[in-house]
Amino acid sequence: MAAKKQQEEVDIKKRKRTNTETPSSNPKKKSTTKFVPSKKPKPHSDDKDKNKAPLNARERRHHAKELTDARKQKRRRHYTLEQELARLWEKMRRHEIAKEDRSKLVTEALTKMKGKIHEIAGSHITSRVLQTCVKHCSQAERDQVFEELRPHFLNLAYSAYAVHLVKKMLDNASKKQLAGFISTLRGHVAPLLRHMVGSVVVEHAYDLASAAQKQELLLELYSTELQLFKDLVPAKETRLLDVMSKLGLQKGSVSRHMSKVIQPILEKGIVDHSILHRVLLEYFSIADKTSVAEIIQQLSSPLLIRMIGTKDGAKIGILCVKYGNAKERKKIIKGLKGHIGKTAYHQYGCMVLVSILSVVDDTKLITKVIIRELQSILKELVLDKNGRRPLLQLLHPNCSRYFSPDELASMNSSIPSLSLKDQSEASSQTETSKVSIGNDDSMEDSEVKVPEVNEDKTSVDDTDLAESGKKDPLVRRQELLINSGFAESLLDICIENVGELIRSNFGKEVIYEVATGGSEGILHPTLDDKINSLHKAIASLAAVPKSEDSQEEHVLENFFSNRTIRKLILDCPDFASILWKEALKGKCELWAHGHSCKVITAFLESTDSKVQKLAKKELQPLIDNGVLKNPQAKEQASQ
Repeated sequence: MAAKKQQEEVDIKKRKRTNTETPSSNPKKKSTTKFVPSKKPKPHSDDKDKNKAPLNARERRHHAKELTDARKQKRRRHYTLEQELARLWEKMRRHEIAKEDRSKLVTEALTKMKGKIHEIAGSHITSRVLQTCVKHCSQAERDQVFEELRPHFLNLAYSAYAVHLVKKMLDNASKKQLAGFISTLRGHVAPLLRHMVGSVVVEHAYDLASAAQKQELLLELYSTELQLFKDLVPAKETRLLDVMSKLGLQKGSVSRHMSKVIQPILEKGIVDHSILHRVLLEYFSIADKTSVAEIIQQLSSPLLIRMIGTKDGAKIGILCVKYGNAKERKKIIKGLKGHIGKTAYHQYGCMVLVSILSVVDDTKLITKVIIRELQSILKELVLDKNGRRPLLQLLHPNCSRYFSPDELASMNSSIPSLSLKDQSEASSQTETSKVSIGNDDSMEDSEVKVPEVNEDKTSVDDTDLAESGKKDPLVRRQELLINSGFAESLLDICIENVGELIRSNFGKEVIYEVATGGSEGILHPTLDDKINSLHKAIASLAAVPKSEDSQEEHVLENFFSNRTIRKLILDCPDFASILWKEALKGKCELWAHGHSCKVITAFLESTDSKVQKLAKKELQPLIDNGVLKNPQAKEQASQ
C-alpha cells in the first residue's frame, strides 16, 4: 500500500510539471493550443455603404475641404467673417466695377468689420480687404478705421500682414493723425528698428514726417536723456554735436547708448532704412577710433550695397571707402560686382563709385571689377545724368561744373576720430597743453601723453589709414584710363556717336573733356591720333550744309552743341584750327546769325593769337557792317 501511494505522488508531480511547461521553456515540444480569432464587431450600416461605394477624387477633395474648414472655424474666431469679406473683396477690387457699387461694397465690408478690425487685421486675407477699403472709402470712414486701430498700432507694426495696412493708413493720414502716430512710437523706436517687420513702419513714418518729427524719432536713438527731455532740445538744432553742446551731454554716455542701439540692428542685417543711415552718420561724428573701425569692418560687405541707395547711406559708403584698410576696400569692391551698372545710374550710388575711383590704389582690382563692367555700357553712361559722373571724375576730378557743392562736400567729408588732419591738429593742441603744464610748478608731476607723430604728420598707430590713397592721383588716373584701355573705348564711342552726344545735355560734357584731352592733359600724347579724329568728326558735322528741310537741327544751331563747340574753340586751339579749315572758312557770313554766331565770335574771343589770326580777316568786314559785335568793344564797355 505504501508503494502504491508513493507511485501516485510521483505521477501527480509529473503531471504538474507537464502542465506548467511553456513553449519557450521546451521548444522541441509543439503546442497543441489552437488559435481562435477574436470576433470583430459588426460594421455599421454607413460603413457598409462606404465600403460598397468608395469616394471618387472630387468627393475626397470636397470632404477634405469640409474637414479643413471645420478645423479653421474652431481655431480662428472670425473665420466665417473672413470668408464673407473675401467674397466682397473679389467684387470690389475689380477694375470694371462702377464707383457707386464699389462704395456700397466697401461700406458693407466696414460695417461687418466694425469693432473687430484690430483682431482680423493680421490675417493675410482681411488685411488685403482692409487695404482696399481704406483706399476707396470716404474720409469719414477712413477716420473711423484710424480711430479704431490707433490703440493697437504698435502690435500691428510687428505683424507681417498688418504692416501693409499700417503703411496704407499712414499714407492717407492727416497731419494731426500722423503726429499722433509718431507720438505712439515714443519709447519703441529702437525695439521696432531691431525687428524685420517693425523697422519698415518706423522708416515709413520717418519718410512722411516733418523735420521736427524726424528729429523726435532720432533723439530717442541718441540718448535716454534726450528721450526723456526731448522738449528741451531746440527745433533748429539738427546735428547731434550741436544738441550735445547745447544740453551739456557727455560724449561717452551718448556713444555707449548709440552703440547699444546700432549693434543689434547691424547684426541682424536690417540696414536698408534711411533713419539708420542718419544715426550711423551722427555716431561717426562722436565715436572713438576703435568703435568706428568696428562699424566700418561690419559694413565692408554686401551690407553696404543695400545702404548706398539713400543720400546718407551713400555718405557712409564714401566714408567706408575712404577710411577702410586695403582688405575692407577689397571687400567693398568685390561686393559691388554685378551691381556696377545699377549703381552707376543711381543718383547717390554713383558717388560711391566716384569715391572708389578717387581713393583706392588697387587699380588692377578696379579695372577687373568696375572698369570692365562700365565699358560694356559706355554709350548709355555718357548719355545719363548720373552715369557720366564716374567718367568725368577720371577725366576731370572734383570739377564744380559736374558735381554740386553738396556732392563735393560728401567726397571731402571726414570722420573726426580717424581723420589724419584732425588728429594732427589734436596732437598739436595736446603738445601746447603739455608745455603749459610743464611750466606750472604746482602741477610738476602731471603729464599728458602725446601720440608719436611721423614726419608726414601721421600717427605711428595710423600707418594703415589713407584718406585719399597712397598712390599719386595722376598715376592712379593714368592706370585706370590709359593702361586699362578705358579712355580708348571712350574715344571710340565719342567718334562713332559724335552727333548724338554733342547734341545731348549730358553727353556734350564728356565730349568736351575727351576732346580737350582731360584735366592735366591726361589723354596726351598717348591718344593724340584718336583725339584728332574726334576733332575732325565734329568739324565734319559743322561742315554739313545748312538745310531747312532737315529734320535734325544743325550742330552749329543746336542749343547744346553750339555752346560746346564754342568752349572747344576757346580752350583747344588744335580743334579751332581744324574747324576753321574744314567747316567755317569762307562761310562765316552764313553762320553769323542766331545761335551759330556764338561759334563765329569765339574765334575773336580766344586768348590764342593764332586762332584770332585765322578768322580776323574774314570776320572784320562783318564787324564793320554791324553783323557781328566786336567782343573787345564789349569788354571795354563792361569795364
